[in-house]
Amino acid sequence: MGGCPFLNAAESADGVDERSREQRGSEWAPAMEESFGSAHADYAALRAANPFPWSEEFGGFWAATTYDDIVRIAQDHELFITSVQNVVPHVPRSSRRPPLHFDPPEHTAYREAIDPVLRRGVVRKREAAFRASAVGLVDEMLAGESPDAVRDFAAPFVMDCFAAFLGVPSTLTRRIREVGVRYAFAIQDMDDEVIAECSAQLYEIAERVYADRLAEDPDPSRDLVASLETAVQDPANHITRTTAVATVRQMIVAGMGAPQAALGSCLVHLAQDQDLQQRLRSHPEDLPTAIEEFLRLHAPYRVFARTAARDTTLHGRLVREGEPIALLFPSANRDAAVFDDPDEFVLGRAGNSHLAFGRGAHKCPAATMGRLELLVALQTVLERTESFELAGEVEMMNWLEYGPRSAPLVLHPAR
Repeated sequence: MGGCPFLNAAESADGVDERSREQRGSEWAPAMEESFGSAHADYAALRAANPFPWSEEFGGFWAATTYDDIVRIAQDHELFITSVQNVVPHVPRSSRRPPLHFDPPEHTAYREAIDPVLRRGVVRKREAAFRASAVGLVDEMLAGESPDAVRDFAAPFVMDCFAAFLGVPSTLTRRIREVGVRYAFAIQDMDDEVIAECSAQLYEIAERVYADRLAEDPDPSRDLVASLETAVQDPANHITRTTAVATVRQMIVAGMGAPQAALGSCLVHLAQDQDLQQRLRSHPEDLPTAIEEFLRLHAPYRVFARTAARDTTLHGRLVREGEPIALLFPSANRDAAVFDDPDEFVLGRAGNSHLAFGRGAHKCPAATMGRLELLVALQTVLERTESFELAGEVEMMNWLEYGPRSAPLVLHPAR
């Protein structure tokens, strides 16, 4: 997507922009207030004029906006690491939370424990529980007043799904939902006091989940905790009981943020496109293909970052060791160099190699579960309604995730 038209005499002889941070100054600031879709206009402008800008926001970071740059960064885990800074803004922490905060080969041991219990055959066994939650929540929205797609459906649904995946009882499911939803909204409000409170509660929940699951003596090939405990008992790797519990806690957080944002975006998109809504009601067999296009158009991740392990050049610019790079996956997924008509919903789009779940060593391990959550949720909403539309303005999340925070709906029950 072009070069860097703003380069000046600070270029090196080979055309690399080597200006210092002070010389280049802030070239871009992420919008903290957005409307649905407004971020994509901003990213398109960046890709056209300055595809790899430096921002002084949040302590300073580069922003990778193009598909090719993000794929290169995500796939080179030796040069672009997660163990220093892996999100923008940087979140101070007393200890690293696996697996996100580890680089291969340390990271690999956690994925070897996590990945098998998230394979398709295992996840599919939770489908009935996912559907029960969706049906209950949609029926509550149909019966209630002023339903909201996020507050009343997306947020509680994804927490119910993750609790079902963990295999915890209904009493603990309610607790996970309560704390998880509160934590998610505190993150959006950047309320440090509530974030700290909920984070501590999530650790307590993770410790309880771990102990309760082990007491049930579950099958390690189908249970997250049992698989992690098997790794703990293996002297060949470095996983401890403490880091295994931290993994459960990290996965609870990951299991609510992005799926909630993606599902909320799907519902807003459908509420604004009645023709597509009716098409998918009439042809539910098209939903899996439609979900891939929703994921391309409305990828939620944009604050995950990598840190340069040494000086390197990206998009004609010198990135110095220790500088963080945010990966704007929503921008990459609408890069016209890769996707024709990138802002259009194209059902059955050929070659839809979107980056909604990332790429490389840190590609989301729960992609199969995320797709199943979206499928069950959208099937249920479409089956139990004749139509639905927005009942007011959509309020978007802040920079931390792309998706609606609130989306009031009017739902018309199926006859």
